[in-house]
Amino acid sequence: MSTEDVMLTAGDAEVTVRPGNGCRIGSLRIGGVELLRQGERYGAFPMIPWCGRIENGRFRDGATVHQMPLNSPPHAIHGFARDAEWRTARSSKTEAVFTYDLTDPWPYPGRVTQIVELTEEALTLRLGIETYGDSFPAQAGWHPWFNRSLDGGGDPVRVDFSPAWQEERGDDHLPTGRRVDPRPGPWDDCFGMPEGVDVTLTWPGRLAVNVTSREQWVVVYDEQEAAVCVEPQTGPPNGLNTAPRLVTPIEPLETATTWTWTRL
Repeated sequence: MSTEDVMLTAGDAEVTVRPGNGCRIGSLRIGGVELLRQGERYGAFPMIPWCGRIENGRFRDGATVHQMPLNSPPHAIHGFARDAEWRTARSSKTEAVFTYDLTDPWPYPGRVTQIVELTEEALTLRLGIETYGDSFPAQAGWHPWFNRSLDGGGDPVRVDFSPAWQEERGDDHLPTGRRVDPRPGPWDDCFGMPEGVDVTLTWPGRLAVNVTSREQWVVVYDEQEAAVCVEPQTGPPNGLNTAPRLVTPIEPLETATTWTWTRL
């Protein structure tokens, strides 16, 4: 299995996946126009085995407390997968499958799979986490960096969505546990969409991209000048402590998101 970049094409849509750099989507071009911010840390990366911040890097599994490295002191953020070297299991012109084995410092053995599927109108990303042993809590999601403006010019992107609530954020950037009415941006915040994530990014006169997922949590980050992030995920930040999903021997954690584009 290889760690070399994989390119998928369908019509005038092109996707580059970089398994050697966290299996991130390094590029998404529609009609030659790049949608994602470029750079080793950007593109769109999977958040595995947790999303957002873990408070002080600690989470509890039953009576056991686990300490994760503080890669965003005083917290741990976005999991390990984005820094890992994945492997390409198979690929074709429009679909590819990648795998990554969970290892130290994550305390549970398991395997992560990401499937990337491209059509002329949409990109679908799927994540699965399996355990090689005991059940364990986990989260999964994606962190795309969409360019605020296309081709470095034109009107900036508009983000439209109708969440049912916003997770109140404390000064420590973690949810307080209170749900409040959605507030105007700028945001680095988690929102609840109980009917499923449904967010539209519109570059006026150019493109609209609809980000959907069956999950009910989405983080929107638009405090940076160069890009905006719309992050569907299986639970809120600090969710390993507040709303964990269990990976069991008979039930992996599986999630998906689809980005559908329309030319304006």
